[in-house]
Amino acid sequence: MKKFMRMVSIVLGAALLASLFSGCQKNEEITTLKVSEVTHSIFYAPQYVAINQGFFEEEGIKIELLNGGGADKVMTAVLSGGVDIGFAGPEASIYVYNEGKENYCQVFAQVTKRDGSFLISREKYDDFKWEDLEGKTILPGRKGGVPYMTLLYVINQKGLELNKDVFFNDTIQFDLMASAFTNGTGDFVTAFEPVATSIEESGKGYIVASVGKESGEIPYTAYFATKNYIEKNSDLIERFTRALYKGQVWVKEHTATEIANAIAPSFPDTDIETLVKVVARYKDIDAWSDTPILKEESFEKLQTVMSAAGELKQKATYSDVINNAFGEKVIK
Repeated sequence: MKKFMRMVSIVLGAALLASLFSGCQKNEEITTLKVSEVTHSIFYAPQYVAINQGFFEEEGIKIELLNGGGADKVMTAVLSGGVDIGFAGPEASIYVYNEGKENYCQVFAQVTKRDGSFLISREKYDDFKWEDLEGKTILPGRKGGVPYMTLLYVINQKGLELNKDVFFNDTIQFDLMASAFTNGTGDFVTAFEPVATSIEESGKGYIVASVGKESGEIPYTAYFATKNYIEKNSDLIERFTRALYKGQVWVKEHTATEIANAIAPSFPDTDIETLVKVVARYKDIDAWSDTPILKEESFEKLQTVMSAAGELKQKATYSDVINNAFGEKVIK
């Protein structure tokens, strides 16, 4: 947590300058919202469906989507006012809440309910077992991030001990992990789609397991904003949440091929066959939330995972950090 907050503090000063140009830009009919996503991934299909199917436009909203490149950077942008809404793991909001900030962030809509990363091996396994990781080095992502902590949780559940049975190399920046792996670093790497499939198709790695399938349900990616922003823009947050919910329902009711075609404009460099394959893979592990509601039991499991990783000294209060009011309203 200290590393996370230090990263936030380092870039906060510079990011404050950007806040002069942030906020909602209104014309007669449309409000532009700046949304920072933790990374650009097919894992967030309901968001792209809501954008490309015009559900945000129906609510009078235009989304300006920015790639934050990590949860710490997304949180920095939200706290500084550089963007209106953040889209990352709820752990970021927990860290800020536990720092005692008065204007902390509240999570108001959940999108994914499982880890969306896949474990990729340099060697081919006909029948991979988690004990095959013994003595191996994994590139797991940033320490303190949910991908790292969820992987650690799964490894512990499999009876393996970090730094004894298996080793993590967490020195590599999230968006450079795939290239580091394909260039020879580590024995395994975790990656989201479509990166995981691209590594496999290049012949430089093999997808051997789904981290999310092994970990079970956990609130993985959600939208959040500062308390002040939510209070001052409650109607806008409600409309945003309604558009997202339309996307969630659409994804639930349509096939992998239909979803792939709907999100294709958001992934112009990915061919439709790969999109279909990846969407089907995420549907198979039940990755997406059906509604924006983030349940208390899921929130508590996330904090259990964080505590087990040594990243959480005290638990945050569910009713403070999670604001389900908008989700509850739109699903009615």
